[in-house]
Amino acid sequence: MTVSRLTAGRVSAARVALAGGIALSSVVLLSGTAFAHVSVQPQGEAAKGGYATVNVKVPNERDNASTVKLEVNFPLDHPLASVMPQPVPGWKAVVTKSKLAKPLELHGKTINEAVSKVTWTSAGSKIGPGEFQQFPLSLGRLPEDTDQLVLKAIQTYDNKEVVRWIEEAKEGADEPQNPAPVLKLSAASADHHGGAAKPTATTDAKGGHDDKAGGHEETASAPSSTDTTARVLGVVGILVGVAGVAFGILAGRRRSA
Repeated sequence: MTVSRLTAGRVSAARVALAGGIALSSVVLLSGTAFAHVSVQPQGEAAKGGYATVNVKVPNERDNASTVKLEVNFPLDHPLASVMPQPVPGWKAVVTKSKLAKPLELHGKTINEAVSKVTWTSAGSKIGPGEFQQFPLSLGRLPEDTDQLVLKAIQTYDNKEVVRWIEEAKEGADEPQNPAPVLKLSAASADHHGGAAKPTATTDAKGGHDDKAGGHEETASAPSSTDTTARVLGVVGILVGVAGVAFGILAGRRRSA
């Protein structure tokens, strides 16, 4: 009877450990795939009719190639009169403008063209395997007749591979394989500046960049994946704890036997 109980305890603990290992692997794999695409993230608020500073976040999905070029396209049906890239060491940014079918009126001036594309090309730096890079942009004025801007992106690797992040998500459907970056716009504020004045970039003595917007300073290229990492580590900790409890129970049964 004692041997039978001991064997059953070992089998039960092994099953718990196996289940924990499978769950842990799933968490790690999902954390790598769910966030491993080009995205755009506002630094603060991106309100309709105002200005905003955003980061275009570019992860490297390959283990045998480095990213050397990124192209981000802006919709001309919701044009932006001003798109200014912040300098990123080791990268060259080129802003492309296109004629508008319907001119914009901004600050009493008629705008006949708007930015249609910003392209960053390696000038010594690359995004290597297991790395990501953020490319800060100042945008304005944001449109007031839409809730979001779809910024289709094209990522190029040094092995000539091209990944097109251009698929638009559809309501009620699963996320597409190569989703286009989307900038969500919040409701217009009373001052029509999105809670922040048009940001200006300064370079500190160490070559860093500070954005001054709305009376406060923030680093435009600050990492934005802290929350995601914390959630993943929390889940991993829970799984490790479950495995520890299972082995503790097994050890107790052995002592009882």
